[in-house]
Amino acid sequence: MNIDRRQMALPALAIGFLGLAPAFAASADEEAVTKKVEAFRAAQVAADAKAFDALCAAELSYSHSDGRVEDKAVFIANATNGKSKWLSLKYEDPKIRVVGDAAIVRFHWLGEQEAVADGKKSSTNLHILMNWQKQGADWKLLSRAATKL
Repeated sequence: MNIDRRQMALPALAIGFLGLAPAFAASADEEAVTKKVEAFRAAQVAADAKAFDALCAAELSYSHSDGRVEDKAVFIANATNGKSKWLSLKYEDPKIRVVGDAAIVRFHWLGEQEAVADGKKSSTNLHILMNWQKQGADWKLLSRAATKL
């Protein structure tokens, strides 16, 4: 039986591509974290305390771009106090990296809020770093940091 180089190259090439496939496909954990990040954004827009409680770890450390740091209870109280409402909030170009039971999430935040008291609008342009932790079978937001752009 004679086998030429072309016949040997195709199976080797196919095996090489199959070896790369997992690198291109999102893992189940990455997909789960992606859904949690979107659920968190939706909870922010809706000022949904119940959703925040379910999404955040008890040990949450939430820091704002002005340097304020809040624990879970203070974060939820401030995020749902009704003093302002979101006109728009986008998480652009999210990057998610799962490392064991932790997930590192980075994205560009673009938001516009309106103060309820006087109708004054304010815009935010931030870089966000979130750390999510797998607790049991669920992903919880453990920490968040913001940097003004």
